[in-house]
Amino acid sequence: MEIRNDDSQNMGIRLLKKGQNGILHAIFSRMGLFVVLLAAQALFLVSTYLWFREFRPHIISGLAVFTVVMVLYLLNCRLDPTAKITWLVVVMLTPVFGALLYFYTRMDIGHRALKARFSHIIAMTKDSIPQSEEVYHSLEEEDPGAAALVRYIQRSGCHPVYHGTIVTYFPLGEDKFAELLRQLEGAKHFIYLEYFIIAEGMMWGEVLEILARKAKEGVDVRVMYDGTCEFALLPHKYLKLLRKLGIRCKVFAPVSPFISTHYNYRDHRKILVIDGHTAFNGGVNLSDEYINQVQRFGHWRLNIRIPITVVPMNHIKMAIFFEHLVCLPKRIGRKTTIVISVINNFIPVIQ
Repeated sequence: MEIRNDDSQNMGIRLLKKGQNGILHAIFSRMGLFVVLLAAQALFLVSTYLWFREFRPHIISGLAVFTVVMVLYLLNCRLDPTAKITWLVVVMLTPVFGALLYFYTRMDIGHRALKARFSHIIAMTKDSIPQSEEVYHSLEEEDPGAAALVRYIQRSGCHPVYHGTIVTYFPLGEDKFAELLRQLEGAKHFIYLEYFIIAEGMMWGEVLEILARKAKEGVDVRVMYDGTCEFALLPHKYLKLLRKLGIRCKVFAPVSPFISTHYNYRDHRKILVIDGHTAFNGGVNLSDEYINQVQRFGHWRLNIRIPITVVPMNHIKMAIFFEHLVCLPKRIGRKTTIVISVINNFIPVIQ
């Protein structure tokens, strides 16, 4: 591992050599091998069809009957109308492949284990943090409609509403970045990060420099990012490089050379929690375009900082997700002790 620290440009730590990330590197790396293997699976399906070309007249007749049956089935099944039209087109264009793809996605094999684990944790943690009745009644008097919405949300997990919480709004990504660095410097106990995108550059370099230093000081630093970063942003070995810095790191749903419906489910969260008193949330990933150092999607904006009362819900849910949902156990134990639900993305706030 080579750590480069460019102090002249204040770019922070770089764990990758120049050219070790990007599309060209992905083509000639583990990702390239995955693409080749996936292409091989598709080629096998096409070749199997060609091997039976001498039976083509019978196959065509059978496909016509099969297509009619599938169309009637789709027309009478309980699907969203938009999805139903999409599947009808796919099945009529490619009857066998379309039908196999439809039933494969409906069975949801790749995501079933994660969904079972998810439901198990929600059931165990639903009453972990009790709702203050005083706060709820105050909201009910002020806005009965909002109170009813709170009760509805609480049925899906542990989502207590708080009173007096102050939220700081950062209109620009660079505003959030400056405050983020300041808060990270003051961390004493733990720093939890969960992001959809992490890419080497100025933003992640400066953040990583602080994280590595804090890890050496004994601060519990945990990083989790989505597996789609392996397509072009970070190599598969990147989590090992972070672990060498003393940072606990995991990848959510890393890419593999097998077709799976699990790829439809990504971790789009963008959360950073510091010592249980400050949390950052919003639409800013850890990449330079989000602080407008690079112009890719126009001028990026919108992020919030949530202090004190709401933070426990964020950092505990991240810890649970880090420990229990990224790597699925083969068996769900009944005696698992969890503190809070992992899906409280919406947190009602009383100003």
